[in-house]
Amino acid sequence: MSTDEHRTAEDTGPGHDAEGWTLTWRGLDPEEEGLREALSSTGNGYFCTRGAAEWEETDPPRHYAGTYAHGAYNRETTILGGRPVLNEDLVNLPNWLTLMLRIEGEEAITLDNVEVLDYEHSYDIRTALVTRTLRFRDRKGRETSLRSRRFMSMAHSHQAALEWVLTPENWSGQIGIVTAIDGRVDNNMVARYRDLEGRHLDPVSPRTFGPEIIALKVRTRQSNLYISEAARTRVARSRGRSWQAVEPKRTLHQMNDYIQQVLDLEAHEGESIKVEKLVSFFTSHDNAITETLTAAGRHVERYPDFAEAFAEHESAWTELWDVCAIDLPSEPRVQLLLRFHTAHVLQVCSRHTARHDAGVPARGLNGEAYRGHVFWDELYVYPFLNFRLPEITRGLLMYRYRRLAEARAAAAEAGYSGAMFPWQSGSDGTEETQVVHLNPLSGQWDPDHSHNQRHVNAAIFYNVWQYYQATDDLEFLRDYGAELMLEIARFWASIAHKNPQTGRYEIHGVMGPDEFHEGYPGAGTGGLRNNAYTNVMVAWICSTAPKVLDLLTASRRRALRSRLGITDAEIARWEEMTRLMYVPTHDVGDGHRVVSQFEGYEGLEELDWEGYRAKHTNIQRMDRILKAEGDDPDRYKVAKQADTVMLFFLFSDVELREVLDRLGYGEIADDPDFARRLIDYYDHRTSHGSTLSLVAHAAVLAGIDPSSSWDRFLVALESDVGDVQGGTTKEGIHMGVMSGTLDLLQRAYVGCDVRDGVLHFAPRVTSRLDGLRYSMVFQGTSLQVSVTGGELVVEIATEGFSHPIKVDLGGEVREMKAGDRATVRLVDDPSQIPGTTELEHV
Repeated sequence: MSTDEHRTAEDTGPGHDAEGWTLTWRGLDPEEEGLREALSSTGNGYFCTRGAAEWEETDPPRHYAGTYAHGAYNRETTILGGRPVLNEDLVNLPNWLTLMLRIEGEEAITLDNVEVLDYEHSYDIRTALVTRTLRFRDRKGRETSLRSRRFMSMAHSHQAALEWVLTPENWSGQIGIVTAIDGRVDNNMVARYRDLEGRHLDPVSPRTFGPEIIALKVRTRQSNLYISEAARTRVARSRGRSWQAVEPKRTLHQMNDYIQQVLDLEAHEGESIKVEKLVSFFTSHDNAITETLTAAGRHVERYPDFAEAFAEHESAWTELWDVCAIDLPSEPRVQLLLRFHTAHVLQVCSRHTARHDAGVPARGLNGEAYRGHVFWDELYVYPFLNFRLPEITRGLLMYRYRRLAEARAAAAEAGYSGAMFPWQSGSDGTEETQVVHLNPLSGQWDPDHSHNQRHVNAAIFYNVWQYYQATDDLEFLRDYGAELMLEIARFWASIAHKNPQTGRYEIHGVMGPDEFHEGYPGAGTGGLRNNAYTNVMVAWICSTAPKVLDLLTASRRRALRSRLGITDAEIARWEEMTRLMYVPTHDVGDGHRVVSQFEGYEGLEELDWEGYRAKHTNIQRMDRILKAEGDDPDRYKVAKQADTVMLFFLFSDVELREVLDRLGYGEIADDPDFARRLIDYYDHRTSHGSTLSLVAHAAVLAGIDPSSSWDRFLVALESDVGDVQGGTTKEGIHMGVMSGTLDLLQRAYVGCDVRDGVLHFAPRVTSRLDGLRYSMVFQGTSLQVSVTGGELVVEIATEGFSHPIKVDLGGEVREMKAGDRATVRLVDDPSQIPGTTELEHV
């Protein structure tokens, strides 16, 4: 499929500064405001607030001042056509942003009731700082300038700060500053969810803590989570280059779910007034507190002023960038967006996150799409974190371990052994996938069978193993990871059955990553037979599970096997499944075969791709298009995203061939054109309706078609900032594609992966990597990776050195210790094996 179908953003999206650290939108565009708010959301890995203007009322889709926190879920029931529909949502929490200006007692200033003379909205990637500068003329001809800045502190997880500097340009008079905390909020951002219950908060109490501080406490209606926010607002006047504190007249107004102060003072022409609003945020999930409202008030009272709080915040971000920055100065636009993606990943998954019971919401903490649920997108997120901030991955993996009991119960209820994790997870790990979903093209509610995506279990197993490979964290494996992995292996062994006719193991009733195929045409039930991606992953899992047991001490291995009841017969079954899993294949002409996406795939109809491209400007969501026409995507060879192709994304060529050879499919796997033929076949039958598909295809094409790979990489980079899916990003960023682009550069282009305790490098798409530089941590040892002068350079740091590590450069494995430096010459032809220079010690 050509990437021409995807709209890019370089010419239509935000501008950026010459240094590549700031995104800037100039001028008002009401239709784009929702997108800008999502892209300029600011968070610290605990809570996150959309980049909405604090003076605007919530009015989706234009303005939506959503605030979200990890783990803040609530479950409500909606009656649709007499049928109860239960949904759990990541709750939109009280709006702490509200800060409004009234002049001479008139209505508060909004962008709709003034003439906007100048407007700029920027996002500083380096510090996740949102700035708005506004000049306006009101109905009485008064001209005013206003600069607004805000951030969520990366230094202190409960802290946020907002600053105004306003200047009357041609007038003097009485002004009122309205500062508030608003608990009258619902979840109503996503249009297709608005028929469903969106009320999640009940008021508890407003409160003040002295003259400067207002606070509000609310409670979620079903989950009984208490949330408290407190705000301290102060005012100062400009005195030359300094500021002088002012005590305005304060008037308090409060209701059960809303509290505000009005700060009245005189404004003088040409004299700037600064307003600082410092906010603290607590929930009853927090540790070391007696009660949320008391904690919020106590903390905000102690907070410093905006400048000092920002300095601490900036220092914390500087430390993160020292570890996480990816520099590619030869590609300025790429470098900018890599930084932008890095910032957003860290705003959702920071060191603060590791201290909470948090998973990875597929749309971050930036909106309400997918209801804030945790899917398999962590598969794309962890590789970047594993090699930089592995303690965050460790904390996020604990989200799965804490829900192991629920996964065991789900497996048992379905008649299986082990642990069966849900496709969509929220608060407690039960299945949150909806049973119906709204097709916005047809307006119809259709059955939803996506809970059959059991491959999420394989992703969790894979994630734990990759974390261990990158970190050598045997303690985590011993205490948590091994139990997770073994229970997942047991699930797969129980859901598989041996076909007596073929002697091979099969898995029925599942869906693959594709998602367009929920079942067979005309079938009354959902699910497919022998999804190839799933079956190959299971074969790999069954070969890896015994290795996990072997890594444990004898006493721990005995104890775990005894507690879980793992028998020798089970282990023997795993071994048999590594040799006898069924992988469907079909003929594609000229005597060649490819792996089938699932059993029966070859019998489906070909789609008239050109016909649909001619009728529709965007065919990424072909499932909705077909269903709106009364047709069924199950009838066609059409995929939303990479499915079978994902195997080449997750495994090296060596690893995948080993799995397939062991299964007896060596004739296909050993064909030198095996990967090229399969990827090309499915590429022509994939609509790339998920941005994750662009990442996967860019990665697998890196060594086959570098030019096409880079083109898709660029589209993936632009996908959120340019909203290439035509409206989805305003509902929340796509965590998978943002982190996936970072991993793509690291894993596909630099060719970095870990096998058997060795860190391998196999650079590809080398013509685009000049000047690349980034840091890594491998098994506790810090190193720098760079591309310069046609060479890939790996340097072991003297600081942050744990122990010598094994590195493979150009096919030569060497042990490197502190201060060592090794290089490999880059070549354009991926079939060549580059030569290496001698190992140096610096």
